[in-house]
Amino acid sequence: MTSWGRGRSLRHSRLQLILAVAAVGTAVALPVVLLSVGGGVSAHELSDLENAGYQIVVSAAGVHGIENAHNYTHEILAIGGVTAASPVLSVTIDAFGSTGAVTPVLGEGVIPDQFTPTLGPAESGLFPSPLPLGDPTDDAHFAGGTYTGPATYDVLLSSPYADANHLGVGDRLVLSPVANESQGATYNVTGTFGVPPTALGPTAAFAVLLPLSDLQVMTGFAGGATSIHDAADTIQVAVTGTVATNPTALGQLRDRVQALFPYYGVSSLTQEAQQLQSATGVLTGFYLALSSVGLSVGLLFLALVLLRRVESDRRAIGIRRALGVPGRSIAGAIAVDGATLALAGAVAGVVGGYVLVRALAAWTTGNVQEAAELAIFDPTTLASLVVGVVGLSLLAGAVAIRSALRIEISEALR
Repeated sequence: MTSWGRGRSLRHSRLQLILAVAAVGTAVALPVVLLSVGGGVSAHELSDLENAGYQIVVSAAGVHGIENAHNYTHEILAIGGVTAASPVLSVTIDAFGSTGAVTPVLGEGVIPDQFTPTLGPAESGLFPSPLPLGDPTDDAHFAGGTYTGPATYDVLLSSPYADANHLGVGDRLVLSPVANESQGATYNVTGTFGVPPTALGPTAAFAVLLPLSDLQVMTGFAGGATSIHDAADTIQVAVTGTVATNPTALGQLRDRVQALFPYYGVSSLTQEAQQLQSATGVLTGFYLALSSVGLSVGLLFLALVLLRRVESDRRAIGIRRALGVPGRSIAGAIAVDGATLALAGAVAGVVGGYVLVRALAAWTTGNVQEAAELAIFDPTTLASLVVGVVGLSLLAGAVAIRSALRIEISEALR
């Protein structure tokens, strides 16, 4: 191993050593953060897809673009292998509590007996079962598309909204499509539900759940104030277990649903999972490409430090060569020096990246905190990163080795 300085040069040599380790550590910390957080978020999204209560989703372009949601639901239920078809309409409305204060809330319109079977394991425990929303099928008020049947005027409140407004079962509140209480209708609170956490994006903490036909009439999406009759945003389709676990059977069932909706988008969660995995691969490649810039700078600095070591030890190297020390021994010592520095920097980078992510999870808020909390530190990935950096240090050391082996013994010994 080459000397790391003597006498007055010792302090300068140690500073070079610290800076080299810091440069490599900083370069390694970036991919640690990107890969752990990005991988954690992707794994969370994949887990959500795999554990969702529904397997097929019907969607349409634009806002609330599905028409004839009730009738399409009955047609989908007639397909063999389908266990539930839940149309969902999501519209922001205004709620007026007992004090008369107005609060914007997210209104979710559903068919009660179809909504519950499409909930995943993480969500099913947040809702009462069966949903206490009056008519389970929502057919009475819908009345074949005339909306002339009796409405239940029942509503479920999210627990954050209920707690904030001191509302409970048996209370009443007014729901309105606009911030005008006179244009609303009075609803009976028949229950509350919890709010599931989301990976990215704001949590709809203030939300209400009510029959689909009630929300459609309130917001004009029954066909009165809009050109869309019996509107919904999506229809979530649950299938039997044998179909859900058979990609071929699920694909065939998806095609049968697609035949009912030639102008709508119909996708299965298997497709979405495959697309997400492909996107994850692309993002991982992007993370590595972005990190390669920092790694290049760190390894370039390491090469300069090793080259500086060779320049300062020219005389010592010349003496060793004059004594007959083979060139491969000198080259090996320089390579070991570079690998040692790279290993120390890589370990420091892994530790620094881990500490940074944990700090973001503990002390930040919003989307950054949520993403950091999902981070996954895969030992195999981190070990591969460390090994890769140590391997690349051999390239950085090659510059110094070439310089050392080109030193003329006669000039070095002057």
